[in-house]
Amino acid sequence: MDGEPSDRGAGAGPRGPSLPSGSGRARGARSPQRGAKSPSGPRAVPVAILTAVDTVRRDSLVASLLLDLPGAVELRYEVEAETAVLRRLVVGPGGVLEDVEVELEHPCVSCAMREDAVPALDRLARDPRIGGILLVPPISADPSIVAGTLVREQGRWRLSGATAVLGAATALHDLLGDDTLAERGLPWAAEDQRSVGEALAAQIEYSDLIVVDGIDGEEAAAGLELVEHLRSTDQLLATSLYEVDARAVVGDRLDHGAGLARRDPRTVESYGGPSDHGTWTLDLSSRRPFHPRRFLENVEALGSGRLRGRGRFWVPDRPGTVCQWDGAGGQVSIGAVIESGRDLPTTRLVVTGVEAGDALRVRHAFSRSLLTPEEWALGLAPWMGVEDELAPWLGERGAEERRIA
Repeated sequence: MDGEPSDRGAGAGPRGPSLPSGSGRARGARSPQRGAKSPSGPRAVPVAILTAVDTVRRDSLVASLLLDLPGAVELRYEVEAETAVLRRLVVGPGGVLEDVEVELEHPCVSCAMREDAVPALDRLARDPRIGGILLVPPISADPSIVAGTLVREQGRWRLSGATAVLGAATALHDLLGDDTLAERGLPWAAEDQRSVGEALAAQIEYSDLIVVDGIDGEEAAAGLELVEHLRSTDQLLATSLYEVDARAVVGDRLDHGAGLARRDPRTVESYGGPSDHGTWTLDLSSRRPFHPRRFLENVEALGSGRLRGRGRFWVPDRPGTVCQWDGAGGQVSIGAVIESGRDLPTTRLVVTGVEAGDALRVRHAFSRSLLTPEEWALGLAPWMGVEDELAPWLGERGAEERRIA
Protein backbone atom coordinates (compact mmCIF):
# COMPACT_ATOMS: atom_id res chain seq x y z
CA MET A 1 0.00 0.00 0.00
CA ASP A 2 1.31 3.45 -0.96
CA GLY A 3 3.21 5.08 1.89
CA GLU A 4 2.67 2.12 4.22
CA PRO A 5 6.06 0.53 4.97
CA SER A 6 6.29 -3.19 5.49
CA ASP A 7 8.48 -4.78 8.16
CA ARG A 8 10.30 -7.85 6.88
CA GLY A 9 12.56 -8.38 9.86
CA ALA A 10 11.11 -11.72 10.87
CA GLY A 11 12.23 -15.00 9.43
CA ALA A 12 13.44 -18.40 10.45
CA GLY A 13 17.06 -19.25 9.87
CA PRO A 14 19.50 -18.17 7.14
CA ARG A 15 18.38 -17.72 3.56
CA GLY A 16 20.06 -18.57 0.31
CA PRO A 17 23.11 -20.72 -0.36
CA SER A 18 25.72 -21.06 2.34
CA LEU A 19 28.86 -23.10 2.72
CA PRO A 20 27.88 -26.15 4.78
CA SER A 21 29.90 -26.73 7.93
CA GLY A 22 32.84 -29.04 7.44
CA SER A 23 32.72 -29.16 3.64
CA GLY A 24 33.41 -25.58 2.64
CA ARG A 25 31.45 -26.12 -0.57
CA ALA A 26 28.28 -24.16 -1.23
CA ARG A 27 25.00 -25.51 -2.46
CA GLY A 28 24.47 -23.76 -5.77
CA ALA A 29 28.11 -22.57 -5.89
CA ARG A 30 29.74 -21.71 -9.19
CA SER A 31 31.18 -24.63 -11.08
CA PRO A 32 34.97 -24.27 -10.97
CA GLN A 33 36.68 -23.77 -14.31
CA ARG A 34 40.25 -23.01 -13.35
CA GLY A 35 42.53 -22.78 -16.34
CA ALA A 36 39.62 -23.10 -18.80
CA LYS A 37 40.40 -22.22 -22.41
CA SER A 38 38.21 -20.06 -24.57
CA PRO A 39 37.18 -21.55 -27.93
CA SER A 40 39.49 -19.22 -29.88
CA GLY A 41 42.34 -18.31 -27.56
CA PRO A 42 44.69 -19.34 -24.75
CA ARG A 43 43.56 -20.03 -21.22
CA ALA A 44 42.37 -17.05 -19.22
CA VAL A 45 43.91 -17.00 -15.75
CA PRO A 46 41.21 -16.53 -13.08
CA VAL A 47 41.49 -13.39 -10.94
CA ALA A 48 39.55 -13.21 -7.67
CA ILE A 49 39.06 -9.90 -5.83
CA LEU A 50 39.28 -10.02 -2.02
CA THR A 51 38.26 -7.02 0.11
CA ALA A 52 37.92 -6.30 3.83
CA VAL A 53 38.30 -3.69 6.55
CA ASP A 54 40.07 -6.28 8.75
CA THR A 55 43.62 -6.95 7.57
CA VAL A 56 44.20 -9.92 9.88
CA ARG A 57 41.26 -11.96 8.63
CA ARG A 58 41.83 -10.96 5.03
CA ASP A 59 45.49 -11.95 5.13
CA SER A 60 44.67 -15.22 6.92
CA LEU A 61 42.24 -16.18 4.17
CA VAL A 62 44.73 -15.26 1.45
CA ALA A 63 47.46 -17.36 3.10
CA SER A 64 45.13 -20.34 3.24
CA LEU A 65 44.10 -19.93 -0.40
CA LEU A 66 47.71 -19.70 -1.57
CA LEU A 67 48.33 -23.12 -0.08
CA ASP A 68 45.12 -24.62 -1.49
CA LEU A 69 45.37 -23.29 -5.05
CA PRO A 70 48.20 -24.76 -7.15
CA GLY A 71 50.09 -22.02 -8.94
CA ALA A 72 48.26 -19.19 -7.16
CA VAL A 73 49.86 -15.84 -6.34
CA GLU A 74 48.59 -12.78 -4.51
CA LEU A 75 48.72 -9.36 -6.16
CA ARG A 76 48.36 -7.00 -3.22
CA TYR A 77 48.24 -3.22 -2.97
CA GLU A 78 49.03 -1.50 0.31
CA VAL A 79 49.03 2.13 1.37
CA GLU A 80 51.79 3.02 3.84
CA ALA A 81 50.17 4.84 6.76
CA GLU A 82 52.94 7.40 7.36
CA THR A 83 53.76 8.36 3.76
CA ALA A 84 50.51 7.40 1.92
CA VAL A 85 52.73 5.69 -0.66
CA LEU A 86 51.13 2.86 -2.61
CA ARG A 87 53.05 -0.41 -2.82
CA ARG A 88 52.53 -3.39 -5.11
CA LEU A 89 53.40 -6.81 -3.75
CA VAL A 90 53.35 -10.17 -5.48
CA VAL A 91 53.26 -12.98 -2.93
CA GLY A 92 53.45 -16.73 -3.37
CA PRO A 93 53.14 -19.60 -0.88
CA GLY A 94 56.83 -19.19 -0.03
CA GLY A 95 56.77 -15.45 0.60
CA VAL A 96 57.15 -12.09 -1.14
CA LEU A 97 58.25 -12.31 -4.77
CA GLU A 98 58.00 -8.61 -5.61
CA ASP A 99 57.70 -5.39 -3.60
CA VAL A 100 57.54 -2.18 -5.63
CA GLU A 101 56.58 1.41 -4.88
CA VAL A 102 53.89 2.64 -7.29
CA GLU A 103 53.68 6.20 -8.55
CA LEU A 104 50.22 7.38 -9.61
CA GLU A 105 48.92 10.57 -11.16
CA HIS A 106 46.02 10.49 -8.71
CA PRO A 107 45.63 8.35 -5.55
CA CYS A 108 42.31 6.65 -6.27
CA VAL A 109 41.26 3.03 -6.65
CA SER A 110 40.36 3.29 -10.34
CA CYS A 111 43.71 4.94 -11.16
CA ALA A 112 45.63 2.26 -9.27
CA MET A 113 43.78 -0.51 -11.08
CA ARG A 114 43.98 1.08 -14.52
CA GLU A 115 47.57 2.34 -14.37
CA ASP A 116 49.24 -0.47 -12.43
CA ALA A 117 47.03 -3.50 -11.84
CA VAL A 118 46.13 -4.03 -15.51
CA PRO A 119 49.75 -4.29 -16.72
CA ALA A 120 50.68 -6.31 -13.62
CA LEU A 121 47.85 -8.79 -14.27
CA ASP A 122 48.81 -9.03 -17.95
CA ARG A 123 52.40 -9.78 -16.98
CA LEU A 124 51.51 -12.38 -14.37
CA ALA A 125 48.98 -14.07 -16.65
CA ARG A 126 51.68 -14.65 -19.26
CA ASP A 127 53.65 -16.78 -16.76
CA PRO A 128 52.66 -20.42 -17.45
CA ARG A 129 53.41 -21.34 -13.83
CA ILE A 130 50.60 -19.12 -12.52
CA GLY A 131 47.18 -20.78 -12.31
CA GLY A 132 45.26 -18.12 -10.41
CA ILE A 133 45.64 -14.59 -9.03
CA LEU A 134 44.22 -13.25 -5.77
CA LEU A 135 43.82 -9.51 -6.29
CA VAL A 136 43.87 -7.73 -2.93
CA PRO A 137 43.31 -3.96 -3.29
CA PRO A 138 44.08 -1.54 -0.45
CA ILE A 139 42.11 -2.15 2.72
CA SER A 140 38.58 -0.64 2.62
CA ALA A 141 38.55 -0.52 -1.21
CA ASP A 142 35.19 -0.75 -2.97
CA PRO A 143 35.19 -3.93 -5.09
CA SER A 144 32.61 -2.52 -7.52
CA ILE A 145 35.10 0.21 -8.47
CA VAL A 146 37.96 -2.30 -8.71
CA ALA A 147 35.96 -4.64 -10.93
CA GLY A 148 34.40 -1.82 -12.92
CA THR A 149 37.85 -0.59 -13.91
CA LEU A 150 39.16 -4.06 -14.78
CA VAL A 151 36.18 -5.72 -16.45
CA ARG A 152 36.88 -4.11 -19.82
CA GLU A 153 40.55 -5.15 -19.73
CA GLN A 154 40.05 -8.93 -19.54
CA GLY A 155 41.95 -11.05 -22.03
CA ARG A 156 44.74 -13.31 -20.80
CA TRP A 157 43.03 -13.13 -17.41
CA ARG A 158 39.38 -13.00 -16.34
CA LEU A 159 37.62 -11.78 -13.22
CA SER A 160 36.35 -14.95 -11.56
CA GLY A 161 34.75 -13.72 -8.32
CA ALA A 162 34.66 -11.21 -5.49
CA THR A 163 34.93 -12.13 -1.82
CA ALA A 164 34.26 -9.92 1.23
CA VAL A 165 35.83 -10.94 4.55
CA LEU A 166 34.75 -9.78 8.03
CA GLY A 167 34.56 -10.91 11.65
CA ALA A 168 31.21 -11.92 13.10
CA ALA A 169 31.95 -10.55 16.58
CA THR A 170 32.86 -7.11 15.21
CA ALA A 171 30.20 -6.93 12.48
CA LEU A 172 27.72 -4.89 14.53
CA HIS A 173 30.32 -2.28 15.42
CA ASP A 174 31.95 -2.24 12.00
CA LEU A 175 28.69 -1.92 10.06
CA LEU A 176 26.57 0.19 12.42
CA GLY A 177 29.13 2.11 14.48
CA ASP A 178 30.10 5.71 13.76
CA ASP A 179 33.84 5.16 13.26
CA THR A 180 35.30 6.67 10.11
CA LEU A 181 38.02 5.02 8.06
CA ALA A 182 40.36 7.85 9.03
CA GLU A 183 39.74 7.22 12.72
CA ARG A 184 40.64 3.56 12.21
CA GLY A 185 43.68 4.41 10.11
CA LEU A 186 42.10 2.72 7.09
CA PRO A 187 41.48 5.45 4.48
CA TRP A 188 42.45 4.69 0.91
CA ALA A 189 43.42 8.34 0.34
CA ALA A 190 43.51 11.56 2.37
CA GLU A 191 40.17 12.67 0.96
CA ASP A 192 38.46 9.37 1.86
CA GLN A 193 35.83 10.46 4.41
CA ARG A 194 33.70 7.31 4.39
CA SER A 195 32.60 5.56 7.54
CA VAL A 196 33.80 2.02 8.22
CA GLY A 197 30.20 0.85 7.86
CA GLU A 198 29.79 2.46 4.46
CA ALA A 199 32.97 0.81 3.17
CA LEU A 200 32.17 -2.63 4.60
CA ALA A 201 28.53 -2.55 3.44
CA ALA A 202 29.68 -1.80 -0.11
CA GLN A 203 32.02 -4.80 0.01
CA ILE A 204 29.29 -7.10 1.33
CA GLU A 205 26.64 -5.95 -1.12
CA TYR A 206 28.81 -6.32 -4.24
CA SER A 207 30.66 -9.57 -3.49
CA ASP A 208 29.32 -12.95 -4.59
CA LEU A 209 30.96 -14.70 -1.60
CA ILE A 210 30.81 -13.35 1.96
CA VAL A 211 33.08 -14.89 4.60
CA VAL A 212 31.94 -14.16 8.18
CA ASP A 213 34.55 -15.61 10.50
CA GLY A 214 34.30 -16.52 14.19
CA ILE A 215 30.61 -17.19 14.80
CA ASP A 216 30.82 -18.51 18.37
CA GLY A 217 29.21 -16.44 21.15
CA GLU A 218 26.20 -14.15 21.41
CA GLU A 219 27.93 -11.08 19.95
CA ALA A 220 29.11 -13.07 16.96
CA ALA A 221 25.67 -14.62 16.46
CA ALA A 222 24.13 -11.14 16.44
CA GLY A 223 26.71 -10.01 13.89
CA LEU A 224 25.99 -12.95 11.62
CA GLU A 225 22.26 -12.22 11.89
CA LEU A 226 22.88 -8.65 10.75
CA VAL A 227 24.85 -9.86 7.72
CA GLU A 228 21.97 -12.18 6.84
CA HIS A 229 19.71 -9.12 6.57
CA LEU A 230 22.18 -7.42 4.23
CA ARG A 231 22.95 -10.25 1.83
CA SER A 232 20.93 -11.37 -1.14
CA THR A 233 19.82 -14.97 -1.57
CA ASP A 234 22.13 -15.29 -4.59
CA GLN A 235 25.24 -14.51 -2.52
CA LEU A 236 27.21 -17.36 -0.98
CA LEU A 237 27.97 -17.31 2.75
CA ALA A 238 30.85 -19.00 4.58
CA THR A 239 31.13 -18.92 8.37
CA SER A 240 34.81 -19.77 8.82
CA LEU A 241 38.02 -18.77 7.08
CA TYR A 242 39.14 -22.38 7.13
CA GLU A 243 36.02 -23.90 5.57
CA VAL A 244 36.20 -21.84 2.38
CA ASP A 245 36.67 -24.00 -0.68
CA ALA A 246 39.25 -22.28 -2.87
CA ARG A 247 37.19 -23.20 -5.92
CA ALA A 248 34.33 -21.03 -4.62
CA VAL A 249 36.73 -18.06 -4.58
CA VAL A 250 38.55 -18.65 -7.87
CA GLY A 251 35.75 -20.23 -9.82
CA ASP A 252 33.88 -19.48 -13.00
CA ARG A 253 33.33 -15.80 -13.85
CA LEU A 254 32.40 -12.75 -11.82
CA ASP A 255 28.87 -11.50 -12.49
CA HIS A 256 29.68 -7.79 -12.40
CA GLY A 257 26.17 -6.81 -13.45
CA ALA A 258 24.57 -8.71 -10.57
CA GLY A 259 26.94 -7.05 -8.11
CA LEU A 260 26.10 -3.60 -9.42
CA ALA A 261 22.37 -4.37 -9.32
CA ARG A 262 22.61 -5.24 -5.62
CA ARG A 263 24.12 -1.80 -5.01
CA ASP A 264 21.89 0.19 -7.37
CA PRO A 265 19.26 2.32 -5.57
CA ARG A 266 16.88 1.75 -8.49
CA THR A 267 16.82 -2.00 -7.79
CA VAL A 268 17.16 -1.99 -4.00
CA GLU A 269 15.58 -5.04 -2.32
CA SER A 270 14.68 -6.07 1.21
CA TYR A 271 16.19 -9.45 2.07
CA GLY A 272 14.97 -9.89 5.65
CA GLY A 273 16.44 -12.63 7.79
CA PRO A 274 16.31 -14.13 11.28
CA SER A 275 15.45 -11.88 14.22
CA ASP A 276 16.51 -13.94 17.26
CA HIS A 277 18.96 -11.20 18.27
CA GLY A 278 16.65 -8.28 17.53
CA THR A 279 17.68 -7.45 13.97
CA TRP A 280 14.91 -5.90 11.89
CA THR A 281 14.52 -4.62 8.35
CA LEU A 282 11.94 -2.07 7.17
CA ASP A 283 10.95 -1.88 3.52
CA LEU A 284 9.50 1.64 3.14
CA SER A 285 8.00 2.51 -0.21
CA SER A 286 5.64 5.00 -1.83
CA ARG A 287 4.74 6.46 -5.21
CA ARG A 288 4.82 9.88 -3.56
CA PRO A 289 7.96 12.03 -3.37
CA PHE A 290 9.56 13.52 -0.29
CA HIS A 291 8.57 17.10 0.57
CA PRO A 292 11.96 18.89 0.35
CA ARG A 293 11.63 20.91 3.55
CA ARG A 294 10.09 18.13 5.63
CA PHE A 295 12.69 15.71 4.31
CA LEU A 296 15.47 17.95 5.60
CA GLU A 297 13.66 18.25 8.92
CA ASN A 298 13.50 14.45 9.21
CA VAL A 299 16.91 13.46 7.84
CA GLU A 300 18.33 12.91 11.31
CA ALA A 301 15.36 10.79 12.40
CA LEU A 302 15.63 8.75 9.21
CA GLY A 303 19.36 8.10 9.34
CA SER A 304 20.85 8.56 12.80
CA GLY A 305 21.83 5.72 15.08
CA ARG A 306 22.91 2.14 14.45
CA LEU A 307 21.32 1.73 11.04
CA ARG A 308 22.16 0.57 7.55
CA GLY A 309 19.87 2.26 5.05
CA ARG A 310 19.86 2.50 1.28
CA GLY A 311 17.48 3.19 -1.53
CA ARG A 312 16.01 5.93 -3.67
CA PHE A 313 13.70 8.91 -3.39
CA TRP A 314 12.55 11.88 -5.41
CA VAL A 315 11.32 15.39 -4.76
CA PRO A 316 8.51 17.17 -6.64
CA ASP A 317 10.64 20.08 -7.85
CA ARG A 318 12.92 17.54 -9.63
CA PRO A 319 10.38 15.10 -11.12
CA GLY A 320 12.89 13.64 -13.57
CA THR A 321 15.60 12.73 -11.08
CA VAL A 322 16.20 9.56 -9.07
CA CYS A 323 18.06 10.41 -5.85
CA GLN A 324 20.13 8.01 -3.77
CA TRP A 325 20.00 7.44 -0.01
CA ASP A 326 23.02 5.61 1.41
CA GLY A 327 23.66 5.54 5.16
CA ALA A 328 25.55 3.53 7.75
CA GLY A 329 26.33 4.17 11.41
CA GLY A 330 24.56 7.53 11.51
CA GLN A 331 26.33 8.93 8.44
CA VAL A 332 24.16 9.48 5.37
CA SER A 333 25.05 10.33 1.80
CA ILE A 334 22.40 11.66 -0.59
CA GLY A 335 22.71 12.74 -4.18
CA ALA A 336 21.10 12.91 -7.60
CA VAL A 337 22.23 9.83 -9.47
CA ILE A 338 20.27 9.38 -12.68
CA GLU A 339 17.46 10.77 -14.82
CA SER A 340 14.25 8.78 -14.54
CA GLY A 341 13.18 9.05 -18.16
CA ARG A 342 9.52 9.38 -19.10
CA ASP A 343 8.15 7.75 -15.94
CA LEU A 344 8.01 9.43 -12.56
CA PRO A 345 10.43 7.95 -10.01
CA THR A 346 9.28 6.13 -6.89
CA THR A 347 10.48 6.29 -3.30
CA ARG A 348 11.87 3.20 -1.57
CA LEU A 349 14.20 2.94 1.42
CA VAL A 350 15.35 -0.34 2.95
CA VAL A 351 16.59 0.20 6.50
CA THR A 352 18.12 -2.41 8.82
CA GLY A 353 18.81 -1.91 12.51
CA VAL A 354 19.16 -3.65 15.85
CA GLU A 355 17.53 -1.24 18.32
CA ALA A 356 13.78 -1.86 18.68
CA GLY A 357 12.93 1.83 19.20
CA ASP A 358 14.70 2.90 16.03
CA ALA A 359 12.27 1.03 13.77
CA LEU A 360 9.26 3.07 14.90
CA ARG A 361 11.22 6.33 14.68
CA VAL A 362 12.37 5.59 11.12
CA ARG A 363 8.90 4.51 10.02
CA HIS A 364 7.33 7.73 11.32
CA ALA A 365 10.09 9.92 9.84
CA PHE A 366 9.56 8.32 6.44
CA SER A 367 5.81 8.99 6.56
CA ARG A 368 6.30 12.58 7.71
CA SER A 369 8.77 13.25 4.87
CA LEU A 370 6.37 12.25 2.09
CA LEU A 371 3.94 14.62 0.41
CA THR A 372 0.57 14.21 2.09
CA PRO A 373 -2.23 12.68 -0.02
CA GLU A 374 -3.75 16.16 -0.26
CA GLU A 375 -0.48 17.70 -1.50
CA TRP A 376 0.01 14.84 -3.94
CA ALA A 377 -3.51 15.32 -5.33
CA LEU A 378 -2.56 18.85 -6.45
CA GLY A 379 0.01 17.43 -8.85
CA LEU A 380 3.44 18.85 -9.66
CA ALA A 381 2.40 22.24 -11.04
CA PRO A 382 2.68 24.03 -7.66
CA TRP A 383 6.34 23.00 -7.51
CA MET A 384 7.44 24.59 -10.76
CA GLY A 385 10.05 27.27 -10.12
CA VAL A 386 10.09 26.99 -6.31
CA GLU A 387 13.27 27.50 -4.33
CA ASP A 388 15.59 24.49 -4.64
CA GLU A 389 16.13 23.60 -0.97
CA LEU A 390 18.16 20.47 -1.76
CA ALA A 391 20.64 22.07 -4.18
CA PRO A 392 23.54 21.89 -1.64
CA TRP A 393 23.18 18.09 -1.63
CA LEU A 394 21.77 17.28 -5.07
CA GLY A 395 23.49 19.95 -7.14
CA GLU A 396 21.82 22.47 -9.37
CA ARG A 397 18.69 21.47 -11.23
CA GLY A 398 19.39 20.19 -14.73
CA ALA A 399 22.82 18.84 -13.79
CA GLU A 400 21.67 15.27 -13.08
CA GLU A 401 23.78 13.66 -15.78
CA ARG A 402 25.87 11.54 -13.42
CA ARG A 403 25.06 7.86 -13.55
CA ILE A 404 25.96 5.02 -11.23
CA ALA A 405 29.27 3.59 -12.41
